[in-house]
Formats: sequence, structure tokens, C-alpha cells
Amino acid sequence: MPGTSTSPKADLDRRLVVSALGVVQILAWGTSFYIPAVFAVPIVADTGWSLGVVVSGASVGLLVAGLISPQVGRLIDRHGARPVLAASSLLFAAGLAALGTAPNAVFYLLGWVVLGLGMGTGTYDAVFAALGQRYGHEARGPITNLTLFGGFASTICWPLSAFMIEHTGWRVACLIYAALHLVVALPLQMAVTARRPSAPHAGDASPGVPIRSDPPMRNERLMFALVATVLSFAAGIGSVVIVHFMIFLQAKGVAEAAAVGYGTLFGPAQVAARVIERLFGSGYHPVWTMIACCVLMALSLSLLAGGFPFLVLTILIYGAGYGISWVGRGTLPLALFGPVRFPRLMGKIAFPSLIVQALAPSAGALMIERFGADATIGLLTALALINVVLIGSVLFLYRSQRQTDV
Repeated sequence: MPGTSTSPKADLDRRLVVSALGVVQILAWGTSFYIPAVFAVPIVADTGWSLGVVVSGASVGLLVAGLISPQVGRLIDRHGARPVLAASSLLFAAGLAALGTAPNAVFYLLGWVVLGLGMGTGTYDAVFAALGQRYGHEARGPITNLTLFGGFASTICWPLSAFMIEHTGWRVACLIYAALHLVVALPLQMAVTARRPSAPHAGDASPGVPIRSDPPMRNERLMFALVATVLSFAAGIGSVVIVHFMIFLQAKGVAEAAAVGYGTLFGPAQVAARVIERLFGSGYHPVWTMIACCVLMALSLSLLAGGFPFLVLTILIYGAGYGISWVGRGTLPLALFGPVRFPRLMGKIAFPSLIVQALAPSAGALMIERFGADATIGLLTALALINVVLIGSVLFLYRSQRQTDV
């Protein structure tokens, strides 16, 4: 099949490949994006650094990941996944070691810069590109399965982190995680990833005119821009809601203890939605996955803004929509633009998405401070509704292309 790898490792069982990479994703997300949730308070208590500085580390990491994502896509396209994913394990280890030994806040944030390099080369977007390159048009199942593993990152790493911090302190916990990247993640990634693609890669084409594995698409630039915008909006909205979830619920009159309980519903809702997508996704185009994501997120935020009394249902709907957004992030560009160009396009799509995801929580905090939580929920609802219109435009363009092809 065009765009698939025929390397010696291509005959490995897909379940083995996805399971190995899935374990690495749990560790990657649990030791980067999810670190502040458990580590922030102990770090502040031990060092005296401000909570804002400590928590901003994750934003720094996402920002760096977004800035390098186009280059990461090109590297995977030209050299294959193995060197990039292997480098991510080394970068994660170095970044966590820097956090654990940081003498001051400046070095702490520099550690997050290194972690950001690890995130850019070793979390979903890079691994989606690797799976797309390896399996071509058949990568939808592996990508969905990978997100099932990733959905357990907080479930596994939050209690593990709390246990280690309690018994060893936060610095030693960082160093233990760094060691795990070297002795667990690095060998797994080296074992199941290909050295380089055997198929022609997009880098061999003329500038701006990549090799195509599928028929040319009319309005392709517009389609790409719409897809990138939809994914960026979904990531930004999700980032704001996750970070400010407690504030939003308390603005609706929910007690803090109850809000914490409601928060435990996020993970199961995400995983359940991804399981449904895995079971039935082969029967429909990934554009419908993103349509479901945008509609569910818009519906749940509308219910929250309108004071819908059944918060459990609202949160389950939102968690389901946000959960499958990560599936659509990998599968929709693959289905629309083909596997040959997928690594590079995945890098380009990740660039605005990760930047928005990094900056959105701070923007949300400013909005809450100036206009209040209710107004912020209203704005997020409006953006989510706009996203429904945008993904509807993607569907329209896709159907128009199909009719033209027929």
C-alpha cells in the first residue's frame, strides 16, 4: 500500500507495537503535561517558588513542543520514527533530571524547555505520524488504540507520583521518572519502531508540492486550514476547561469537594468514548468522529452555560467529546490527505494546536479575572459552536470532492 513502511520491523504484531508505544505514552504524558497537578504544591512548599511559576512549566513545555512540531514531522518523514522517538526518551529523561536538580525557578523552567522538546518529539502528534507512516491508510485502528493507553496517563501517574513524593520527595520522584524513560521507554521505542521509511517521502517533492498518494483534492489549502483550525479550537477549549474546571463548577454553585468528585468522571468518559470509536470507527469516515467531538463539546458547554441541573451528564458529554478529539486529531488528516504526506502534515497541524493549548489557560485566567467565570463559559460555548460550523464546512468540502471524483 502506498505510504506504508516495509522495514524489517513492519511484520511485528500491531498489538505489540501499539502496546509498547502505549506504555511509553502513559509515561510521557504522566511525566510532562500531568506533572503540575500533583507536583505543584510540594514544589511550592519545598522551594518557595510561586505557584504561578511552577504551574506555568507545562505551558512552557507545550509552547516548545508546538514550535518544533513542523520540524519533527519533517524528521519523521525523512529519517523514520526510530531516531525521533528515541531522542524523545533521552529528552524526557534530561528534562526530568533538570527539574529534580533545579536550584532555582529559572533552571526549573529551563528544565521544562527540555521537557517540551521531549513532548514535541514523543507525544501523540509525533507517534501518530509514526503510525501513519508505518501502516498507511490502515493506521486508524492503531492510532485509536494508542489513545486508549494515553487516556490512563493521569489514572496511573497521579497516584504513583503522590506515592513517590510522599516517600522520597518531589526531587527524587523526578529522578525516578527520568530513569524510567531510560530503562523502560527508550528500549520499548527502539524495539518497535522502524529505522527509516522505505517508501518515497514528501521531502523528495518540489517545495510546496508534496508527493501525493491519493488523487489531488480541490480546495486542499482551505481544507487543511479548516482542519487545523478545528483541531486548535478543540485543543484550546479543552485546555481551558481542564485547568479551570473547579472554578467553572464553583461559579455554578457546586461545592469544592463535590467538584473534585465530578472531576473523576473526565477520565472514564474519555476512555469510554474512545472504546466506542475503536469498536465502530471502521464503519465511517473520521470526519464524523470530529463532528461528534465538536457537537458534544458544544452541547456540554451550552448545558453548563445554561445552568443544566444534571452536571454528571454534562461532564460525561464533555469528556466524551474531548476524548475523541485526540482520535480525530490523528485519523482525520490521515484520511483526508493520505499517508505519504501525513508525517509532515501532522507536524504542521500540531504547530497551531499546541501553541493554542499552551496559551489558552493563561488567556482563560485573564478572562475569568476580568469578566468572571460565567462570561468565560459563554465565550467557550460560542467558540465551540463556531467549531461545529467549521467542521461542517470540512464535511461539505469532503463531500464535494467525493462527488467530483465520482
